[in-house]
Amino acid sequence: MSENVEQKFVYDFTEGNRDLKDLLGGKGANLAEMTNLGLPVPPGFTITTEACKVYLDSGEAPAALRDEVTAHLEALEATMGKKLGQSDDPLLVSVRSGAKFSMPGMMDTVLNIGLSDESVVGLAAQANNERFAWDSYRRLIQMFGKTVLGVDGELFEEALDDAKAAKKVTVDTDLDAADLKKLVKTFKKIVAKETGRDFPQDPREQMDLAVKAVFDSWNGERAKLYRRQERIPGDLGTAVNICSMVFGNLGPDSGTGVAFTRDPASGHQGVYGDYLQNAQGEDVVAGIRNTVPLADLEQIDKKSYDQLMQIMETLETHYKDLCDIEFTIERGQLWMLQTRVGKRTAGAAFRIATQLVDQGLIDEAEALQRVTGAQLAQLMFPRFDDKAKAELVGRGIAASPGAAVGKAVFDSYTAVKWSRSGEKVILIRRETNPDDLDGMIASEGILTSRGGKTSHAAVVARGMGKTCVCGAEELDVDTKRRRMTTASGQVVEEGDVVSIDGSTGKVYLGEVPVVPSPVVEYFEGRMHAGADEADELVAAVHRIMAYADRVRRLRVRANADNAEDAMRARRFGAQGIGLCRTEHMFLGERREMVEKLILADTEEERDVALVELLPLQKTDFVELFEAMDGLPVTVRLLDPPLHEFLPDITELSVRVALAEAREDHNENDLRLLQAVHRLHEQNPMLGLRGVRLGLVIPGLFAMQVRAIAEAAAERKNAKGDPRVEIMIPLVGTVQELEIVREEAEAVIADVERATGVELKLALGTMIELPRAAVTAGQIAEAAEFFSFGTNDLTQTVWGFSRDDVEASFFTAYLEKGIFGVSPFETIDKDGVGSLVRLAVEAGRATRPDIKLGVCGEHGGDPESVHFFHEVGLDYVSCSPFRIPVARLEAGRAAAEAKGSDSR
Repeated sequence: MSENVEQKFVYDFTEGNRDLKDLLGGKGANLAEMTNLGLPVPPGFTITTEACKVYLDSGEAPAALRDEVTAHLEALEATMGKKLGQSDDPLLVSVRSGAKFSMPGMMDTVLNIGLSDESVVGLAAQANNERFAWDSYRRLIQMFGKTVLGVDGELFEEALDDAKAAKKVTVDTDLDAADLKKLVKTFKKIVAKETGRDFPQDPREQMDLAVKAVFDSWNGERAKLYRRQERIPGDLGTAVNICSMVFGNLGPDSGTGVAFTRDPASGHQGVYGDYLQNAQGEDVVAGIRNTVPLADLEQIDKKSYDQLMQIMETLETHYKDLCDIEFTIERGQLWMLQTRVGKRTAGAAFRIATQLVDQGLIDEAEALQRVTGAQLAQLMFPRFDDKAKAELVGRGIAASPGAAVGKAVFDSYTAVKWSRSGEKVILIRRETNPDDLDGMIASEGILTSRGGKTSHAAVVARGMGKTCVCGAEELDVDTKRRRMTTASGQVVEEGDVVSIDGSTGKVYLGEVPVVPSPVVEYFEGRMHAGADEADELVAAVHRIMAYADRVRRLRVRANADNAEDAMRARRFGAQGIGLCRTEHMFLGERREMVEKLILADTEEERDVALVELLPLQKTDFVELFEAMDGLPVTVRLLDPPLHEFLPDITELSVRVALAEAREDHNENDLRLLQAVHRLHEQNPMLGLRGVRLGLVIPGLFAMQVRAIAEAAAERKNAKGDPRVEIMIPLVGTVQELEIVREEAEAVIADVERATGVELKLALGTMIELPRAAVTAGQIAEAAEFFSFGTNDLTQTVWGFSRDDVEASFFTAYLEKGIFGVSPFETIDKDGVGSLVRLAVEAGRATRPDIKLGVCGEHGGDPESVHFFHEVGLDYVSCSPFRIPVARLEAGRAAAEAKGSDSR
């Protein structure tokens, strides 16, 4: 949005609502919503995301912004009856980021803006608490110095540790006013030394610089990394919330906390959260001091506790979802500082969705939108075997479930370095902070000795689906010496293997064996909904999957090459096979027969090799058609280059050279080596493969089609119902398809005459070349179905070798933001997707009843499934374990489209 005189850049909390997240960010929109609900929210105002966008685009804040902020600040001062930073009774404010999507800890916040050498004295007098005032001032200098002025935060932490050591105390609350005055002087010296300027004493300058720092933090490295990880667009910008300060660090009758309306780890209803007396909000999130459970607040301050419980119920009913709440109690007065729809674990997401349906707050369609395929995939991961012998060395808070095993590392740099070398690692810290994000992403799981379910580590881990155990107090983590000491004195050095259970909070030394997840056992028919917790989760998954299956339009097939995989896929809910790769049937003991085919010098030798392969191929198909009886099976004829069935050229060359040195010549090895050299191609993925093999090697495709047809006839004679589709790969022009089709139809007719069985075998092709996509209308004249091979289509559209590029430069492309995600993982809608859309429209224009599917790996990717629904495919096909994910996402895509149509 371009800047103009009518554009409004600042909104009072009384002016917004939760529907304005694009403009006010999530935090500002929800503060406005709570204000509208009459909840106790400290007065304040929000600078919009549009102001941030102008700043990021031009390097300057909008010209009108300063005057708007001044007007809203004066209104806030009038409401509060005090002025920002005045010397006798100062108004203090917080400056906090707030993007549309929650990015916990990734951007900047500064509390206690307005304190100075003069106003700290006035605050002490007004609060009748000198310690509180100087504690607030040292916090301002520390936060401002780090986030606004760019001072290394470790310098402040070391000075604080030195102050505690000098006083011989372990927690900052044991420092008195005199100690904190000294600490303020030390902090100011650090600022002057590191920045070349004194800490600013003008409160408006503090506020303006803090606003600019929040804007700048949108493009900070940790924020960009988090956005890439969570696929949050980079052009949204952040809002800035300026809120009058309320203080939880005024003494034992004050405090701060985070609450959840349900357990974000399990979804169970109850009292969940953390509370910390005599503290400010950042203390809880940072995990600097261990909190007490929220339930303890009932004994500490029953009036505030009862009011909080009532507000939590109000918010959950209003938002119709799990709410994550930040609050402060100032001398017995409860204040609400934030609410948002809370991040949750995968299991909690399914449980909460079904609970809310049962409570009548949402319907089944909305419940389906509250879960994702990625969450379902998490639930299918293995878990630790309860019966295994394991050495328990500690226990913490179960913050984010899963079974994670890896080598202990004690800093993010090492985690990333080892992970890139192929090591699985567990990141162990006292507590994490936003600078640890890259290490958290690289790790299998996170273990901290401090913090609770609302700490930075817990919140970020849940959002990423990472296993996390927090607050394992009995474990002494020494990051400088790179070791962890257990309560019994056992030392875990960096590189030692540890196992952490995010579902129980248990920490083990060594590798603990894993067992299948109950959700996988449910899909395989070995578990049914019952009474215990695992069965309760299965029941929730069952209900949502049943609804997804009822509403989805896309059918879901499997990529399966043998009867065993086909039967497993069928148990997982596959509605057919979308891709049977016949090349996998040519491996193992049959490789010698393929070698005979490749080495054949005469037509007779070639025919002998094909005759030997025919009955083996037929047996494979008989078993496959039996396993999928009554469901469609798409069989792809041989696709890869023939040299893939021959020995490795280096290994074979060495073998021949050694034999020659021994004068022990092996004629077969010599012929093989000659064949390898003859078939060698600079770029085999763009060479003699797919339909080209069928056209160049007489009888190859005819043999495969005969095996398929004879197997189908045999199945029919056994009273079965084979529904077979024959797919010709790598077609680029209709003429290729017409030639192969003519040959295939002749073979099928011959089998029908020989067996007396009428066969209805569909013939179609893969669309995996750009030319095939743009000439799909012509190709449809000879094809009864299309199946999009999006792996090869992505490769040929981008000019990428999918076997090489992910290891060579994809990491750099992801880090630089060229890719949000690998185009081999999620379909590139603008490029590859445009060709898919074009081919769908052209194919249907020629042949309205043409069947359309996809069999590349994108068929099981949640985001891609939504795209395939949108462009009108009939089915997706994916590996067996991804079938439940595809089923769920196909249902979500249909429900989402229906919701959009109704709106």
